[in-house]
Amino acid sequence: MAINYVPLDKEKHKDLKIAVNNSFKYAKDTHLAAATIKEFAQLASTMPIVLIKDPGSDRYHVVAMLGMEQSQNLFLTGDSWKGPHVPSNVLRYPFDVRPDGDKLGVFIDENSDSISEEGQPLFTADGEASDFLKNRQQFLADLANSELLTQRFVQKIVELDLLDPIQIRLTYQSGQQRNVTGMLSINEKKLMELPEETVLELHKSGFLGALYALMMSLGQLNRLVELSNDTENPIRSMQLSVAKDEEAPAAQ
Repeated sequence: MAINYVPLDKEKHKDLKIAVNNSFKYAKDTHLAAATIKEFAQLASTMPIVLIKDPGSDRYHVVAMLGMEQSQNLFLTGDSWKGPHVPSNVLRYPFDVRPDGDKLGVFIDENSDSISEEGQPLFTADGEASDFLKNRQQFLADLANSELLTQRFVQKIVELDLLDPIQIRLTYQSGQQRNVTGMLSINEKKLMELPEETVLELHKSGFLGALYALMMSLGQLNRLVELSNDTENPIRSMQLSVAKDEEAPAAQ
């Protein structure tokens, strides 16, 4: 069923309940998940983090790679997540924070399988937000603030010209070969050549650690190769290199 996000309304949704469980079934077709700067360190120990460029604009997005192909989440076995960390933009579902008039508002996917008669109520009998909803609202507020900081981080590394297009050459057990392109990462040489005052500025803003987290996270590409062993067509080998063409879409 198609996702249908609508503004959360205390009248329309007064009887709505959300099932709380460890199922991530809704993320089974998600191969890229938006990642925010406050979770880079945790995610970098589990999955690769790269940047992709919006083909319709000059905007860049930071994403965690959950698979090498579209609609492939290698971190899922059935409904269960394999790994200690889950991107916040996966955990937030079925909620989202989106512009609502002149401010940000909480939205909910009315078609979500998480909506259940036995779940946690969103509102009290008096029409006030339940403790469960208050906790989710705080989580969403923290996520929105982290996304704003991530945007400033991206603007800075683009301004400093620290990005390089990268590509992954995959060879499968079947003998098939393919390139995964459309991604960018940090050029370590350019980072090392930055003036001391710029490095100090990055450090004080909290961006220097984030840059190293992004670079270190590429080591987790090997984890994706390992996780592919549970698929019908495991990856036999992988080679990471600087891409010649950064225009191709990610994970194609």
